[in-house]
Amino acid sequence: MLGEFDLIGLLRERIAAAGAPEGDHVIVGSGDDAAVVEPRGASVTSVDALVEGVHFKRSTFPPDAIGHKALTVALSDLAAMGAQPGEAYVQLGVSDDVTEDELGGIADGLGSAAYEYAVSVAGGDVVGSPVLFLAVTVVGHLDQETAYVTRAGAREGDVLLLTGPVGGAAAGLRLLEDEELATGLDAATRDALRERQLRPRALTGAGLALARHGARAMIDVSDGIGADAGHIAVASGVRCVVELSGRDIAHGVDEVADAAGKDPLELASGGEDYELLAAVPPASAEDALEAVRRTACDPAVVGRVEAGEGVVLRGPTGREVSGDGFDQVRSRVRGEPT
Repeated sequence: MLGEFDLIGLLRERIAAAGAPEGDHVIVGSGDDAAVVEPRGASVTSVDALVEGVHFKRSTFPPDAIGHKALTVALSDLAAMGAQPGEAYVQLGVSDDVTEDELGGIADGLGSAAYEYAVSVAGGDVVGSPVLFLAVTVVGHLDQETAYVTRAGAREGDVLLLTGPVGGAAAGLRLLEDEELATGLDAATRDALRERQLRPRALTGAGLALARHGARAMIDVSDGIGADAGHIAVASGVRCVVELSGRDIAHGVDEVADAAGKDPLELASGGEDYELLAAVPPASAEDALEAVRRTACDPAVVGRVEAGEGVVLRGPTGREVSGDGFDQVRSRVRGEPT
């Protein structure tokens, strides 16, 4: 195993080689005691973590997917606020059994995601740990044309917009854990579902488009469509009714659910899709949908906001289910409640 400073040097080299930008506003970047970044008005900051045994298993996650996912899920929180990505700071916990090749792959994944989203990895830390983990802090900046969007602005009469189909990540996790569940799927669908779990997208462009076109409340679908609609409902003091049609559930989810003996709606509300759910005034809905389509998403109206409290989650058949979703404390590995 490399020493701390050699490891930091390896990570910096591999992230830079992947094309991660240095950042026009970064005055002092990785390698000193702290980063120095030129201010750009209001900033938006979020912290997220990926922990072995809680969010992934090294037996099923390639190292580059671990690095890529660690950064994109943090950036997804910025997308939900309508912020543009700026800088990232990565804390890496390294267990004794992690190899140099694995660490290089993780750095490659971080670098490729940083390149894709034009994020400067401006600093971080490396520590020994009982398990492998990445804790990522991301800093975004508000566009001058719009304000930030929270979970708390939904109003009675708003419609709920979803940027794309859900359930793919939960189905992908099932496929990673049990290859036999892929028997009824063609190769393209199988691979697409696995990629939704391994390398999710951060919909920063869609988040900015929704913020510019009237979104009153917004959240990324990380815990599950029902659970995250519930977060909006609680923060806004309203009732959210979510009605998913067939097009709102990712292709292949029905087949995986059937093979696993599960209800497709259970996988659809399983979380980790990182689509955006937004409450938008009806008068702004068409413009918002069109703006999101221009960001290479497939959005749809999936519900409404009513007076009251709580969440109603219905599937294509009209059956209602619980929208509890994933709990970071009560579950060790997604899909395996304790």
